Amino acid sequence: MTTKQLVSLKGTKEGFVLKLDDQCGYEELLRELEGKLAEDRLDEQVEVQIAIGNRYCTDEQMNELLQAVQEALNVRVSKVKSDVITIEESNQRIMESQSSTYIGIVRSGQTVSSEGDLVIVGDVNPNAQVTAGGSIYVLGKLKGRAHAGKNGNCEAVIGASFLSATHLAIGHVLEIMTNEKQELAETPEMECAYLLDNETIGIKRLQELRIIRPNLSTFKGGS
Repeated sequence: MTTKQLVSLKGTKEGFVLKLDDQCGYEELLRELEGKLAEDRLDEQVEVQIAIGNRYCTDEQMNELLQAVQEALNVRVSKVKSDVITIEESNQRIMESQSSTYIGIVRSGQTVSSEGDLVIVGDVNPNAQVTAGGSIYVLGKLKGRAHAGKNGNCEAVIGASFLSATHLAIGHVLEIMTNEKQELAETPEMECAYLLDNETIGIKRLQELRIIRPNLSTFKGGS
């Protein structure tokens, strides 16, 4: 019978990653960790990332793991990757997965906000503002300010039937829209704004949204 490996040290493009099993008991993990590190001790000071998966560790346990790794391997732990989220983070994700609909004109000086996706059925006038934790979709003219992914969601997008905003923001990136944005000047109808890898805002035809952000679609079924 093959014994399950509870600790593995691998080299990746990002450096060394120490992966710890998240199903076994903590004491069992710590014993194997100390034994494994004695075998794999590195000869020079390097950085290691620790991946603990779905294991919940108290502050005391985490400090104990960090000390064991750093002393045994002579390394510096650069990052601890965990799939465990707090109740607050879970509640925030639930809120951001929901959507709100506003029907009417968003007038100058008015602000409409949503913690999840926001659908505006109407125009957003100049000097008006719409903000959302998720994406923003305007079934009308977007001429004011729009901020999608206000809590840091960089996958959020801003789509509009007529995209002629003065300011666009996605996540922490803000752009003042000028005539230099040739995409807007030439074809403002049915467009969407999204965040590029270089942290600038790009503009594409709304029909390309399914290619740009395929994970936004939650629809199941159909043919």
